[in-house]
Amino acid sequence: MIRYALLVRGINVGGKNKVVMAELREELQAIGLDGVETYINSGNIFFESAGSKAELVDLLGPFFRDHYPFIQSFSLFSAEDYALDLAALPAWWQEDLARKDVLFYTEGLDQDAVWGLVSSFSLGDEIIHRGNLGIYWGKYSEETYTKTAYHRQVLKMPDYRLLTIRNANTFDKIGQFLRKS
Repeated sequence: MIRYALLVRGINVGGKNKVVMAELREELQAIGLDGVETYINSGNIFFESAGSKAELVDLLGPFFRDHYPFIQSFSLFSAEDYALDLAALPAWWQEDLARKDVLFYTEGLDQDAVWGLVSSFSLGDEIIHRGNLGIYWGKYSEETYTKTAYHRQVLKMPDYRLLTIRNANTFDKIGQFLRKS
């Protein structure tokens, strides 16, 4: 059995796209996922499966289309995928920055195109790292946050709706859930 994280975007935000996590856990177990757990109400789901990632993507895509049509993209990765990305993070990720976020790639996203766009931004008081799971983004100063490329340009990116963003604390919590057996 492989332990997976499933991150969905755009649920339970501002009273829109409501999803009851207890119901979602039951539905995911009913389609064959084992030990389904969730963390907070914002679409962080963990489970075990003997299925391959490709098989799970083929299962989850139609499931969301049929049951939660507002969930149009998701990120799926294994505990091993997470561990590899974590081990490759640059030293600045461990520093005490004003903000740190991970822009997780979703299934089917053209990662090279997104990286090409993001890496072309004039960063100023920011730093980025391309990981296999997403783009790791650090902001050094809270005072300059509204002037950052992150704040001003990411929301305008053509593929913004195909990223699901988590802060560094949630990234760490995802790791804790993935290490459970």
